[in-house]
Amino acid sequence: MYGFDITEEQKGLIDTTRRFTRERIIPVAGQYDEEEKFPEELFHEAHALGLANLEVPQEYGGMGLSCLDHCLVLEELSYGCVGIQTVFAANMLGSMPVILAGTEEQKQKYLTGLINEPIFAAYACSEPDAGSDVAGLSTRYDKVGDEYVITGQKRWITNAHAARWFTVLATKDKALKHKGITCFVIDADTPGVKIGRHEKKLGQRASYTCDILLEEVRVPASAVIGGEGNGFKVAMKTFDRSRPWIAAGAAGVIRRAMDESVAYAKERKTFGVPIGQHQAIQIMLADMAVKYEATRLLCHKAAWNIDQGSIDSVVSAYAKVFGADSAMEVTTDAVQIFGGYGYTREYPVEKLMRDAKLLQIYEGTSQIQRMVIARNALARCAAWARGGRSIRSPPGSHPPPPKIGASRRSRSTSSARSRVSPAPGSRKQPPSGGSSCWRISRRASPCTP
Repeated sequence: MYGFDITEEQKGLIDTTRRFTRERIIPVAGQYDEEEKFPEELFHEAHALGLANLEVPQEYGGMGLSCLDHCLVLEELSYGCVGIQTVFAANMLGSMPVILAGTEEQKQKYLTGLINEPIFAAYACSEPDAGSDVAGLSTRYDKVGDEYVITGQKRWITNAHAARWFTVLATKDKALKHKGITCFVIDADTPGVKIGRHEKKLGQRASYTCDILLEEVRVPASAVIGGEGNGFKVAMKTFDRSRPWIAAGAAGVIRRAMDESVAYAKERKTFGVPIGQHQAIQIMLADMAVKYEATRLLCHKAAWNIDQGSIDSVVSAYAKVFGADSAMEVTTDAVQIFGGYGYTREYPVEKLMRDAKLLQIYEGTSQIQRMVIARNALARCAAWARGGRSIRSPPGSHPPPPKIGASRRSRSTSSARSRVSPAPGSRKQPPSGGSSCWRISRRASPCTP
């Protein structure tokens, strides 16, 4: 049964993460951003506290927590620094293909390893010319005897420089598009694997992003995840699982920006009163509160669906796009509330704004999420139209659409009757089937979520 109350265990998890964020992340977040310092020590501490690799199943040594539990933790970490949170979450992103589709041997080796040591994993999907278009990737594999030989270049790979192993997508033939893609797990010390330079980014600077170069890397057949040719499906399932995490990160960023803005609005005075008493500022603060609550609810719905065994791409897309866009809007307003001070590094809101931008880009841009949502809406409406009546509308509640193949004469006659003027003095009534405008609105309503 779905509810809005969190359990005592979840409250304890939030309290532990919130304390870790307050004591260990917030004091150093600005320094890590300024120096572009990788938070390896913080990760080791989080690993010891049980705040890393949260969704690794218990049979492989993990806590086996739910997606919702994980999102609760990620929101608290993002409140301190979403770049540091990204480092922590990237381990689960790299390991999710193994969790979803890996063999028992792969799970025992790679998932257990994440729990036994504070090591990193990475997910290698994006390429210089293939980001959102996963089916257009160019990294190629060939089967030679009992081995696979992989050659290509991956880009924007979080934790690549520190990862002990990667999950990598490659294609047998680019012309096959998604049907030719296979997912592999590759140890970082495999001959032919090289790591590129660390990218200099606008925000989330504590998170390192690098290229991975694969030069005739040979792996055994046991490295295939989910079967040959099923890599695209593995990738899409992985993204459906991970997108609520982005929404959780957005919720943390929004809440931090709102808290900073409220505190500043109480202290800063103009025209003899705190700026929080000015209606223009109040409107921005109110919008922040609404966007935080809406983002959190969408995030929790997507996570709850996953925990119930219903991995729905469109629900994850709702959460990701709304959360990411809201984080960008809220942090921009936070800078505005701070005025000139907000544009300096004396206050944290400029960092929040820079960090928030990446939420709209990685793991599927906001535009890609809208494409997923629009296609779902169009498919739902098309399915209803083919059926002639929505299952949400009781029989007889509105007339069915004209039958395909109905004669032009019958339709024109019906149309003419609907235009007959009422008798003088009588109240104008819609045709027996209802007005055309009424029919359109009633027929369109089942297409709404």
